[in-house]
Amino acid sequence: MSLRTGTAHKVVARNPIVEMDGDEMTRVIWAMVKQQLIEPFVELKLEPYDLFLPNRDRTDDAVTLQAAEAIKRHGVGVKCATITPDANRVKEYDLKKAWPSPNGTIRAILDGTVFRKPIIVRNVPPMVRSWQKPIVIGRHAYGDVYRDVEMKIPGPGRVEMTYTPAAGGTPQTVVVHDFKGPGVVKGEHNTEKSIRSFARACIRYALGEKLDLWFAAKDTISKTYHAAFKEIFREEVDTRRADFEKAGLTYQYLLIDDAVARVMRHPGGFLWACRNYDGDIFSDMLASGFGSLGLMTSVLVSPDGHFEYEAAHGTVQRHYYQHQKGEPTSTNSTATIFAWTGALAKRGELDDTPELVAFARALEESVIETIESGIVTKDLAAIAQPPIAKHVSTEGFINAIGERLTHKVGAGLALL
Repeated sequence: MSLRTGTAHKVVARNPIVEMDGDEMTRVIWAMVKQQLIEPFVELKLEPYDLFLPNRDRTDDAVTLQAAEAIKRHGVGVKCATITPDANRVKEYDLKKAWPSPNGTIRAILDGTVFRKPIIVRNVPPMVRSWQKPIVIGRHAYGDVYRDVEMKIPGPGRVEMTYTPAAGGTPQTVVVHDFKGPGVVKGEHNTEKSIRSFARACIRYALGEKLDLWFAAKDTISKTYHAAFKEIFREEVDTRRADFEKAGLTYQYLLIDDAVARVMRHPGGFLWACRNYDGDIFSDMLASGFGSLGLMTSVLVSPDGHFEYEAAHGTVQRHYYQHQKGEPTSTNSTATIFAWTGALAKRGELDDTPELVAFARALEESVIETIESGIVTKDLAAIAQPPIAKHVSTEGFINAIGERLTHKVGAGLALL
């Protein structure tokens, strides 16, 4: 069987993908990618949720919760980049309030781990000379600062933290701080269940991808909170120790500062498991080090077997303002395209539809071949080797990918 152009010969997605549209320039790109690179070739079944900031405001953010629950029902979602509003955005969009991060909300509902992996192209070499293979970040997607509670302290006084057993018994209280004047305080939490599922997800990923596994925290300072992560990770690795040895893979725990120092001199080819905040920071560092946030895949894997694919970057606000003025833009759509291909491939894998998986891989190949041929957006032209003097527009980049994809399809791309 081969994929051909024309509606009658489209690849069929058997079950729905939850589609979450977003904001600003990525919203513009989202529509272009779907209309030009996917819909001509795939008969999609989508359950759409519009996470456009004004719609989140109109629904009191209920639409975000609905999208997360839909991913639980259907198993696969794909998400456009969205705005997390600050005070300036509240004023700009005349919002009722500064709504929370949609990513944080969805991750809290689905739990799980976010895996971010750089997209390697030959003419965009890593900024760090020692990096020869991809370094994958496994980011715990629950709790810590993203689910904290905070308080502004107006003046002198004591802040305490108390645990009251649900089954009765004596409460336990610790003093957080005796304030002599104004200050701030916050409380963070996590659960053993979530930490354990995080460890298991990273172990499965490392064994499946044949990667050594690192986990890093700061248990020398946080002797209870961080130490719990360390101990749970050790316990879970011990249950799979024979599998690691059979595969010739290693696991090591590092202090987070030691891990940062080592990663700058490491050749790569491993999975770096990070707590929520650390993963947020270091995934961006690795993306920049390997080329660009526009060259990074991101997937949330829940312990219940649900998958949410997204672009790892923001909404590209500056380009959107240019677009609104009718000015040309040169925005890299690679990560957005790979969010779609990840979701399509996973849908095909779960539904036993190999032709859908093959289409997704063909689209990814078309993107990489386009970049390696020297047709790039402005961000990549600046870091390509050899340097590329002329970049293409947002539309020009997507059109060039579409031409390659159509050629593959027209040439009789084998899907089965």
